Amino acid sequence: MRLTCLIAGTVMAGTLVGGALPAFAEELHVPLFSYRTGPYAGSGIPIANGMHDYLTMLNERDGGINGVKLRITECETGYDTQKGVECYEQVKGDGALVISPYSTGITLQVIPKASVDKIPVLSMAYGLSAAAEGNTFPWVFNPPDTYWDGASAIVTDIARREGGAENLKGKKIGYIFLDAGYGREAIPLLEQMSSDMGFELMQYAVPGKEMQNQSSQWLNIRRDKPDYMIMWGWGAMSPTAVKEATKIRYPMDKFYGVWWSGGNDDAAAGGEAAKGYRTLNFHGVGADYPFVADIQKYVVDAGKSQVDPAKFADNLYNRGVYNSMLIAEGIRRAQELSGKTVIDATDMRAGLENLDITEERLKEMGMEGFALPMKLSCTDHSGHHKVYVVEWDGKDWQKSGDWFSPDVDMVKPLLEKAAADYAESNAPWPERTEPCATN
Repeated sequence: MRLTCLIAGTVMAGTLVGGALPAFAEELHVPLFSYRTGPYAGSGIPIANGMHDYLTMLNERDGGINGVKLRITECETGYDTQKGVECYEQVKGDGALVISPYSTGITLQVIPKASVDKIPVLSMAYGLSAAAEGNTFPWVFNPPDTYWDGASAIVTDIARREGGAENLKGKKIGYIFLDAGYGREAIPLLEQMSSDMGFELMQYAVPGKEMQNQSSQWLNIRRDKPDYMIMWGWGAMSPTAVKEATKIRYPMDKFYGVWWSGGNDDAAAGGEAAKGYRTLNFHGVGADYPFVADIQKYVVDAGKSQVDPAKFADNLYNRGVYNSMLIAEGIRRAQELSGKTVIDATDMRAGLENLDITEERLKEMGMEGFALPMKLSCTDHSGHHKVYVVEWDGKDWQKSGDWFSPDVDMVKPLLEKAAADYAESNAPWPERTEPCATN
């Protein structure tokens, strides 16, 4: 199968501290797994544009990172797991610093390969929740939150609106999800919370081939009358679900999506009737940030972006930017720790593990107010950071309430157990030998 690999950067001059490298090695290769085609393209295109444009802006504005240009490549997966694995095999021998699969299914397949091939995997707020446990998964990172954090945060917000967790007893919470690794990932946490809090969890699976035909699921939802709905949708599933919810006149302010179900096109599919639809978020919405102006100047206006101007800086575009910001800051941290400007994947792993993005650094990046500080460690590769809820006003997303923390007390022990279970099920799982690098 022929895979498309688009070269978006160029090899430029850079040096190792203490000596020069040959020109062909003086670059930082950042491969991006994207899906601009297929049934998930509606979600994949803005993500790919945001990821690509932020890194391109660093090249055009700053000359790369600490004097070394980024070589940005895209490999089209179509959100297909097998194609994603082929992309991984294609880039792993090409100096790839980090893998961003942008698919839970692909992530699950490359996790066992990461420690063997010594390439870190950044599954930003997706993938295997248990990978937050750094002692078990030293090569995998899922900041700023896991799916289990997301599920707990939604239930936490529902409990707040009901006047306390004790008031969830006897309630019905529906869960409509893409019937794939992505959608199934949150189920164990939701089932545990259902048992602990006494609410009834009602599950509605949506097969990938039926994403645009959800009438039977929503007929069941109309019959069951859940008090709240939670969606784990992606691609064509999310706008279809929003539209179907409006058809049965489900109260949209009681319909929550995880952060991946928060594309502008997802909510807009329901028209004015979708007002009130809520999703989680962990970064700012809109274009009112200095870094966005820089992307506009150095990338979009310069004709170096594929973004539709009408969709520039929408929610999922900004999500892609956030992902690439983590990559870039991981590179900077790795350079600091290693003393090299041209780092390798092993250095990158240490850089990600020691990420500490402060308020001061966010301001330097033009991201003040766009994101909260975040910090990872050798044992915690997610951080379980605060999130907030955004609500659709008919035209755009508006912040609804303050930032708040997921239920870490519930999530953390479950993650530890899940990590141990994963290692046992995949025995012999390698013991961590990577040092906990600090400067």
